[in-house]
Formats: sequence, structure tokens, C-alpha cells
Amino acid sequence: MAGALAGLRVLDLTDQQGALAGKLLADLGADVVLVEPPGGGPLRTIPPFWQGLPDPERSLFFWFYGTSKRGITLDIARSSGAALLRRLAAEADVLLESAPPGRLAALGCGPEALRAVNPRLVIASITPFGQRGPYRDWRASDTVAEAMGGMLFVNGHRGRPPLRALGLQAYHQAGVFAAVGVLGALFARERTGRGQDVDVSLQAAVAGALEHVPGLWHQAGTVAARQGTLHWTRYFRVGRCRDGWVMHCTVGDWTSLVEWVKADGVAADLGDPAWEDVRHRAAGAEHLFDVLDAWAARYTVAELVEGAQLRRIPYAAVRPPEGLLRDPQLAERGFFVPIEHPELGATVPYPGPPFRLTATPWRISRRPPRLGEHNGEVYGEVGITAAELSTLRAQGIV
Repeated sequence: MAGALAGLRVLDLTDQQGALAGKLLADLGADVVLVEPPGGGPLRTIPPFWQGLPDPERSLFFWFYGTSKRGITLDIARSSGAALLRRLAAEADVLLESAPPGRLAALGCGPEALRAVNPRLVIASITPFGQRGPYRDWRASDTVAEAMGGMLFVNGHRGRPPLRALGLQAYHQAGVFAAVGVLGALFARERTGRGQDVDVSLQAAVAGALEHVPGLWHQAGTVAARQGTLHWTRYFRVGRCRDGWVMHCTVGDWTSLVEWVKADGVAADLGDPAWEDVRHRAAGAEHLFDVLDAWAARYTVAELVEGAQLRRIPYAAVRPPEGLLRDPQLAERGFFVPIEHPELGATVPYPGPPFRLTATPWRISRRPPRLGEHNGEVYGEVGITAAELSTLRAQGIV
């Protein structure tokens, strides 16, 4: 079955700041062409590597973001390379890029130049602080973007230093917003016949994705504070079991939970009728979870989670990354997708769909591209002959 975005051509010039946007579009069926410099893009140098062997074709980091994409090489910093990019853009629907503001324009590949050859082109730019404003020329990492967007301010324990979030949260939020912005611009193009610019700031993406933080500020003028693993609703907190971590939950079937704890003889004052009121449980959350932590220390993670599920209490295991492959729920839902790498003689499990569509399913249509793997077919589609391609390769342009 064709993907939801089948027939859409996307040129992906992004580095790790925007790589997720291209992956989301590609796994939904768009023909995403990853454009890398002739020596390979930076994602290929990032570990870990398959079987621990450093190699640009073995980066698991690159593999994750490269699914379903075709790959070509092109040096757009050279005038002939920039001209070739304009030629490719003339046949594309979307261009994704994460260069510093103004760099593509200086190379003759800015929005005006590209729309001169393709007025319908949607251009999405993902940068640390956007295309305009006082910080537009500042550089940033994912950590800096998390800090400037406010995520670090609310991560960590009260009275202790802020904590960086696990993974590339700023890059991923920006990638999601860029993909959504691209789809919005494509819908608008159906009415206007013209492409639009999608300007995504890492800082703004983080600030707009902090769950309760912007809502509390705009609704009540409340500045959120760090409070460890206690959720802002005060109904969830991470606790330690004998062999790992679990997410406590005090909403749901409170009676079943408190009777279970009482049966183990460690309920303290939780049997008091006042705790039946969810507002009381929120107000007394610190004490409540301290009691539950002492109780949870008697159990393994599996014992506690399975016991909670039997009682219809929404507890969850907090699994380390390596434990996800053994997660029974993910296995039951077929979350991990086996992808063949014939050149390695291996089949590798990849993270599966972030969402499910019925009529146009998400799917990984191909393994990540090897460097320049699709030069011949992609350049052939815009009229570059094999002889011309050979000359361009000899010149170091592709």
C-alpha cells in the first residue's frame, strides 16, 4: 500500500538538527533524497557503530535517521554544485535545510533563487534561533537549545543543578515541528499554487513543547520549578524497586492500590479516608510517594508492574534503552521492524512506527542509503547522463 505522502519529492540537506524531519516524511512514503557532501555527512561519524567497527556505513546514529531515504552526494559550496542543486530543486516539492541563516543564499540557493526555478517549492529551515531576530547568527548544540528553550530549567531536583534531558530533545522537537510545518505549507500550496518558507527555531521548538510550562505561565502566570521525577500533576513519580525503577501512579483504582500496600503492612496513614480525594493525594504527594517508595523496594520491577496491571493500576516500568528490545508490550505490538542490510549479511531491528495510519500505513521502505548510492538514478531523473556524472565525480562535485 502506498504511503500517505507517496508522490512527494523532498530534498534533505539537513544535519542532525533536522534529520528527523526527513525521516518522518520518508517513512510516510515521500521520496526523500538525502544530499550529502562527497565525503559524507556528519551523521555518519557519530557512534555507536555496528559491531563496534568505526565506518561511515556502520553508524547506528545515521541508520536511524536515514531510513526510507535515497542518498546522493553533492558539493553545493562549488558553483557547479549549486547549479546542480537548483536543477534538482526544480523537480522537487520540498527542501529541508539546516545551514546557518543566509548561507544557502550566499551560494545562490536561497529561497528566491530556488523559487525562480520552482515557485511551488516549500523550503523548511531548521536553525538554532530561526532566520530572524537577535540570535539568528548564534550557534547552538542540542544542549544549548534545551537550555535556551527552558527545558533544563525544569529538569532536575529542587535546589540542585538543572539536568540535560536524555537524547536529542531539541533536535527532535524541531524535526517534528518542521514536518508538521511542511505538511501545512503543502496544504496551503493546494490553494495558492505557491510554496512557502517554514522557519523552525530549535529554541522556540523546545519552548513550545514543555508540556505544562507554557500553559501554566499563560493561564496563571506561574513559573514552573524543578521537582525531580514528581510529575507536574503530582500524580506520578519514579520510585526504586529491588532491581530497577518504576513509575508510581496514584490515579486510577486507588482502593486497589492502597489495599495492596495495606496487605503488605506498610501503608502508614494511606488508609485514612482523606486520601481517597485525588486533590488530597496531589497536595500530599511527597509524603504519599515516600510511603510507596518504601513499599516498592520489596518488589522487583516485573512483580510490581504485573501486580499493578492485574489490579488495573496504571504503573509502568522505567526501562533502560537496552531493555526495550525485551519489552513484552513492544514485542506484542510489533514495534521493532527487521530491516535487511544485505551488504553486511545482517538483519537489524529498527524502532518502528511512532503512529499508525490505517489506509496508508507507516513503513520503512528501504534501509539507510550508502554514501552516494543513488547518484546514478537521481541525477538521471533530471537528465544527467552517465558520462556527465562521471565527469562531475572526477571533479569532486558529486
